[in-house]
Amino acid sequence: MKSVIALSPGELVILDTPQPVPGPYQALVRTECACLCNRTDSELLAGKFPGMEDKFPFALGHESVGTVVAVGEKVKNFAVGDRAVGGLVFDLQKEGVDSGWGGFGEYTLANDHDAMVADGVADEAHGWFEVHEIQTKVDADIPPEQAVLLCTWREVLGAFRDFHLQPGDDVLIYGAGPVGLSFVKLGRLFGLGWIGIVDRHADKQAKALAFGADAAFAPGDRAIAELAATRGKKLDAVIDAVGHPDIVQQGLPLLRRGGSHCIYGVLTHGVLHIDKTKADFNFNVFVHQWPTRRYEKESQKDLCQWIREGRLTSADFITHRFPIDGIEDAFKAVAERKVIKALLEYA
Repeated sequence: MKSVIALSPGELVILDTPQPVPGPYQALVRTECACLCNRTDSELLAGKFPGMEDKFPFALGHESVGTVVAVGEKVKNFAVGDRAVGGLVFDLQKEGVDSGWGGFGEYTLANDHDAMVADGVADEAHGWFEVHEIQTKVDADIPPEQAVLLCTWREVLGAFRDFHLQPGDDVLIYGAGPVGLSFVKLGRLFGLGWIGIVDRHADKQAKALAFGADAAFAPGDRAIAELAATRGKKLDAVIDAVGHPDIVQQGLPLLRRGGSHCIYGVLTHGVLHIDKTKADFNFNVFVHQWPTRRYEKESQKDLCQWIREGRLTSADFITHRFPIDGIEDAFKAVAERKVIKALLEYA
């Protein structure tokens, strides 16, 4: 089968690797489509993603969905013909290639987390990883091009609980990439109050406004610092969907007493400097560098219902399509800031 391999920093190839053989608690999933995770996949390929800098060569991809074609003998929650979210940490059975992520392969493996828990084997000694909890069955009425965005949307909606966001909260979001735009769109469905967006690209500002944001700003806009005066009150939360350490200093003065600065974007700097003199007496800082998987998994039900109702659609996010053989072009388009989400199509 074809697998997308990062050979070395910046070097990408498609290699022929063995089709995975499912273990007792695994389902074999034939990939229907996948999406690039713009920043994470780009930093993985560049050798800049924390913890993966020296893991080359490794398989790429962690946003994919497909059809189950075989199951292991102890699988209880997947059946042949089911649609499933697969990928994420499995043995490629290719000497010299780290399993890495692997979701861009023509076939992936999904692990039956709930069956492993029921049988008392959900531990590392039995090959369990926490990401197995989000390798889930997807209801048959959710088409693959919708289901593949669940990988992003579940994590973002799950973060609402990690950040203790409540309906009616007023928030400012830094970054209008796929994650920031998902915070806007899902925030409206969740019932947030005033939503502002900060991004340097006018087209992404316009997209956020179309999704329901109340205001859009360029970085450094004086109007950001004057928000409390113009709105008559401070914010409940500032959400950093970028991961730049300077954003915390910009966000703290905007928060009400007891408000929250919420860091979602992956921080590539090891030290986060917080100048508490910029904030009110009491404030919270939440760092969401790895999702709470239970919240992520539980969010799927609401997301699928919004998809059924036509209130949420991947068509609003997918701006580019590439065959899997054209994945280098997909990475190039992402690097040129042309893409919200790039869909990878499989024959």
